[in-house]
Amino acid sequence: MSEPDSSQTLFWTKRWEQGKIPWDCGGIPPSLVEFLRRVPGPTRVLIPGCGSGYEVRAFHEVGHDVSAIEFSAPAVAHAREILGPLGERVIHGNFFKHDFAGNRYGLVYERGFLCSLPTERWTDYAARMAALIPPGGKLVGLFLYGNEPEPPPFPLTEPVAAELLGRFFRRVYSESVEDSVPVYKGLERWQEWERIPG
Repeated sequence: MSEPDSSQTLFWTKRWEQGKIPWDCGGIPPSLVEFLRRVPGPTRVLIPGCGSGYEVRAFHEVGHDVSAIEFSAPAVAHAREILGPLGERVIHGNFFKHDFAGNRYGLVYERGFLCSLPTERWTDYAARMAALIPPGGKLVGLFLYGNEPEPPPFPLTEPVAAELLGRFFRRVYSESVEDSVPVYKGLERWQEWERIPG
């Protein structure tokens, strides 16, 4: 039987069950800590593919109305265990299919979600983000750039990012990240993309 692809729930469920989660940094990335220090809140925040959900607490503690969504049941259980009462903010569902009940988000946080998706799903990602973020809202977080001989992860390149996200967003901030987990070392950039009208 062939290995399921990374757009399928089973692919990630197996990794959580086997403890193969090298992207899990065990806490809140320093780049997010810095962002939360310098950016005013609060706003409504969404974290897709939240994994262990550490960032839910980080956004909540500075006053944001934060929700997260994750489609791997073991990951959801782990996040709820870590977060305690805040675990109720973690939705067990598919980001692309879930009914967000008309909610839109002033900020969507990205870490490890886009690069987990096969590249043929990336246009769906961009369109879904554009639908959930109103003009002036932001898609922010840690994006992977570079080359990966055995994906996932699936890193971006500059031309692909410009084409993929540039239809809906303009990049307003970008910096390289030194403090990454080994699987992302040298690939991560903290970026902020602002939703443009249209």
